[in-house]
Amino acid sequence: MGFPMLKHSLLAATALALVAPAAQAQTEIQWWHAMGGRLGELVEEIAANFNASQSDYVVVPSFRGTYAEAMNGAIAAFRAGEQPELVQVFEVGTGTMMAAEGAIYPVYQLMADNDVEFDPEAYIPTVVGYYTDPDGNMLSFPFNSSTPILYYNRDIFEAAGLDPDSPPATWAEMETMSRQIVESGAATCGFTTRWPSWVQLENFLAYHNLPLGTQQNGFAGFDTELVLNQHAALINHWENLTRWQGEGLFSWAGGGPGPDAGPKFYSGECAMLFESSGGRAGVLSNATFSVGFGMQPYYDDVEGAPQNSIIGGATLWVLSGHSDEEYAGVAHFLEFLSLPEQQAWWHQNSGYLPITQAAYELTEEQGYYAENPGADTSIRQMNLNPPTENSRGLRFGNYVQIRDIISEEMEAMIIGTISAQQAADNIVARGNDLLREFQAAMQ
Repeated sequence: MGFPMLKHSLLAATALALVAPAAQAQTEIQWWHAMGGRLGELVEEIAANFNASQSDYVVVPSFRGTYAEAMNGAIAAFRAGEQPELVQVFEVGTGTMMAAEGAIYPVYQLMADNDVEFDPEAYIPTVVGYYTDPDGNMLSFPFNSSTPILYYNRDIFEAAGLDPDSPPATWAEMETMSRQIVESGAATCGFTTRWPSWVQLENFLAYHNLPLGTQQNGFAGFDTELVLNQHAALINHWENLTRWQGEGLFSWAGGGPGPDAGPKFYSGECAMLFESSGGRAGVLSNATFSVGFGMQPYYDDVEGAPQNSIIGGATLWVLSGHSDEEYAGVAHFLEFLSLPEQQAWWHQNSGYLPITQAAYELTEEQGYYAENPGADTSIRQMNLNPPTENSRGLRFGNYVQIRDIISEEMEAMIIGTISAQQAADNIVARGNDLLREFQAAMQ
């Protein structure tokens, strides 16, 4: 009995020895990303699916911390000559990456050089416009595009006597509903927010068709200046946030990513949460209650509102300094990511926007939106109206640092140290200094 088994083992070992050189011959593609938790698991699955689909290349995903940490790490690695082929960079890092001449390999050029079909018109216009140069060429590959939406606890709505199918459409309704929720005892807080700069400033202005800065929010040149302190609608909104915080209707969850917002929502402390549409997978996995979805509220006395929301999330940038063979692998991986089936899978599992029209149509054909009410909220919100110069997006240099300033000043405002107008004035003064530094460095 032992001899046949030994013979089988020897044959297996010989087979492994024969395939080992082929496996070693695969070209390795390093992909640095900033996806943790459930999203990180999905990234690993994407790489595994691509690796299983062919035998020439193997994509190796590597989690590198937050968006800022991943970008800064890649920049440091480039200087040391140890850069990955691909790095995921968040949308506010676009200006910095565009200015890094010699460090990036533009995606449109990569695809052309490797004879891989790449049609920008196949992608959703609001996504493409954010990542193209003045001539319409795509510099990076849209991967996880998102926009902030409202998540709400349907159970708390019912307990407070509210219609669980009718989230607040305006900020006036947000105040009224939050007050009813708190006064009824259904929850101790009406709403909280993640990403206060992105949600309560950048998207607020875009949704009300107001500019954050000059020069088309930075798209038309580096000589841009912040002008957010000139908008009465924003100052009024920030004053309301401060007042609502004092009345218990709103709960500040910290600056930056708003780390305490999720726990406040999942625990039932707050009935509503502003969070990225890309947070859908995390929200649904953490919530022990029925979750509803709504668009961002707006002030109905502001002309032109609601306009459209702007994207967040990130794209994949190709870094220079690698071999032709490695770049061929990158091009084929990006081609794989563009497949309607792949994009539909990513959209449905993560909550991020489908970046191609074909992926959206496939998702609709598959009945996903019918079976998952609210899953198309982000898409409808993005496409409310054709983007204007104020609602196309942002392209400011040093904006990662400017966002830190925004968080600092908003927090000082919320705790009552400074007024809403002073917070806005401080952001403009400090932010413009950083914009001038970036402009000088680019000249």
